[in-house]
Amino acid sequence: MKGLFLGVIILLNFSTAKSQKVHLTLFTGITNYQGDLQSRRFTFQQANGAIGAGLLYEISPKLYARGNLTFGKIKGNDKISGTDPIRNLSFSSPVTEIHLGLEYDILNSYKRSLVPYVFGGIAGFHFNPSALDSVGNKVFLQPLGTEGQGFFRGREKYNLHSLAIPFGAGIKLALTENIRVRFEVGLRKTFTDYLDDLSTTYAGQEELLFNNGQQAVDLAFRGDEDKIGLNYPPSNSIRGNPRSKDWYYFTGIGVSFRLSPQFNTGGSGRGKTGCPVNIY
Repeated sequence: MKGLFLGVIILLNFSTAKSQKVHLTLFTGITNYQGDLQSRRFTFQQANGAIGAGLLYEISPKLYARGNLTFGKIKGNDKISGTDPIRNLSFSSPVTEIHLGLEYDILNSYKRSLVPYVFGGIAGFHFNPSALDSVGNKVFLQPLGTEGQGFFRGREKYNLHSLAIPFGAGIKLALTENIRVRFEVGLRKTFTDYLDDLSTTYAGQEELLFNNGQQAVDLAFRGDEDKIGLNYPPSNSIRGNPRSKDWYYFTGIGVSFRLSPQFNTGGSGRGKTGCPVNIY
């Protein structure tokens, strides 16, 4: 995470001296996730809003360095997704992401008004899953150790900061030589299975109660809240799928503005949008 922050600072400092090649980007859209509480990707069933801002630096007319700061929220619910209605678990979590990478235009945006692009890079993000208890109080899940973290089978509490590999594609429309509208779909392959506080097997009920307390037991299995007579599952029975890490993704629209505007006064070298073919 510190390295990503340093990268953003370097990009900001470098852009000051090269502002003619730098674009400010603004983003708004939705966030969603794929994991044990929502197994399908590209579903908007439990989507939440997202906003972000960033910088693009033109390495060449088709290649950009990019740095973004994005805020979103993810959530999942067994009742809504139908993944395991007996388990009856749910969560929500903010996601704060810093992302550095490269963006490549398939076509030259100084010759075409509509240009598809792809991107990839590395991201650091913070998350903090929580759930509402049976009386509606918000409870943060990581400190509870709902899967026996801290005592069961050597499990340790998971880190609330992690890395992801962001990649995706989009399309941009040049309104002028300085302003472009963007639509983007970006996936994040994470290295954690605990975005939803759910990964592997149940710890034994009595052990969990003794070591982590009643609230950990209450929020580790919630099937008995809906159906009287359901018992807490046996120790080491399946709670989640540890073989598949969680994903999250952003989808939305944005706009980019050149920080030091270029103005086309006509003449030769104009592309289809009326923009210069090469501004360098």
